[in-house]
Amino acid sequence: MTRQHKLLALNLFLLTFVLGTSEFVMVGLLTEVAADMKIAVSAAGFLVSAFALSFAIGTPVFTALFSRFSKYPLILALIGIFIVGNMITAISGSYGLLLVSRVITAVVTGVLIALAMAVASETVPLDKRGPVISIIFTGFTVASVLGVPLGTFIGQWGGWHMSYWFTTLLGIISLITSLATIPRGLKGARSSLKKQLSLFTYPRIVLAFFIPALSIAATYSVYTYLAPLLQDVLLVPAHYISLVFLLYGVVTIFSTLIGGKLAAGGGMGKIRYIFLIQAVILASLYVSSGSLAGGLVSISLMALAVYLMNSTMQLYFIDWADRHVPEARDLASSLTSVSINVGIAMGSALGGFVATNMGLVDLSWSGAIMAVLAAVSAFISYRLDREARSASKEENRLQGQYEGIL
Repeated sequence: MTRQHKLLALNLFLLTFVLGTSEFVMVGLLTEVAADMKIAVSAAGFLVSAFALSFAIGTPVFTALFSRFSKYPLILALIGIFIVGNMITAISGSYGLLLVSRVITAVVTGVLIALAMAVASETVPLDKRGPVISIIFTGFTVASVLGVPLGTFIGQWGGWHMSYWFTTLLGIISLITSLATIPRGLKGARSSLKKQLSLFTYPRIVLAFFIPALSIAATYSVYTYLAPLLQDVLLVPAHYISLVFLLYGVVTIFSTLIGGKLAAGGGMGKIRYIFLIQAVILASLYVSSGSLAGGLVSISLMALAVYLMNSTMQLYFIDWADRHVPEARDLASSLTSVSINVGIAMGSALGGFVATNMGLVDLSWSGAIMAVLAAVSAFISYRLDREARSASKEENRLQGQYEGIL
C-alpha cells in the first residue's frame, strides 16, 4: 500500500475508535446518569437499547438516502453532526433531550461506519481490502479496551457530562484528520431509495444478513451477563472482574485482525467451520465453569472467535452488491454493522430469558445453539453461492459454444 493508503487506514481506524467510544461509554456511566437525572437504572439502560435500535433502523435508510452525495463532503458533514450530537449529550439537563441526542448520534454513527467501509473498499488495492477493513473494525474493539474505561474514569472523576465533552474533543480531532486524508474524488451513486432497498428483496442477502447476527447473538447471550457469571459461577472476586473484561477486550483485538487475514484468503468458505468451533467453545463453558482456570480459558477462546467473521461478511456484502445492485454499494457497506447490532439485541434478550428462567451456566449451551444456527446459515449461503457460480460458468461456456457456431 502507498503512504496515502496507510494514512487513510489509520484515520478510519481513529474514526471508528471515536464512534465506538461515544457509543459504548454510556454502559459504564449508567449509575452516574441515573443518579444525576433521578431516574431508575433501567431507564438509563434504555439509552443503550435506544441507541442500538436507532442504529439498526436508521443506518440502512439514511445510508441509502445519502449515497448520492460525494463521500468527502458527506463524511465531514456527518462528523460535524456527530460532534454536535455529543455536545448536546454533554449539556443535556433532561432525559428527553439526552434520549434525542443519543438517537441522532446513533444514526450518524451507523452511516459513518458504512461510509468508512465503502471508502476503504473503493480506494485500497483488492488484496489489501480484508486487512484494512479489519483495521477499521479494530477501532471498535480498541474503543472497548481503552476508550470506554478512559471515558468512564473521566465521568466518575468529573461527572458523566465531562465524558461526552471528551468524546466531542475526539470527534473534533477525527474531523481534522479526515480533512487531510479522505479522498476527494469518490462520487456518489444517483439512485432512488426504492432501488437501493431492493437489495433486501434478494433472499441470499437476507440469509447472509443473519449470519453475523446469529454469531454475535451467540456470544452476547453470554457476554451480556459475563459479570454475574464470573462472580456467581466462577467465583471471581469483584475487584478482579474488570481485569477479566480487559483480558476479553485485548483478545477481541486479535480476533478482528485474524478475521482480516481470513477475508483475504477466501473467508466465506472458512467461517462456516469457525461458527461450529464457536459453538464448541461456548458449550465448553458449561463444563469448564467448574474451575476458574478452565472457565477463563473458555471465555478467552470465546473472545478470540467473536469477530473472526467481520471482514469476510463486510466484503461479501460489498462484492455481492457490486455484481447485482451497484447502486446499493454504500447500503451494502452498512449491513455488517447493522447485523451486529441486531445480534447484540438478540443475544441480550436470549441471555436475559435464560438467566431469569434457568441459570447463568445455561447461557453456555443456549449461546452454542445460536452459533450452530449461524453455521447452518453460512453452509447454506456458501452452497448457494457455489451453485450460482457453477451455473454462471456453464452459461458462459454454452454462450461461447453458440457464438463459435455462429
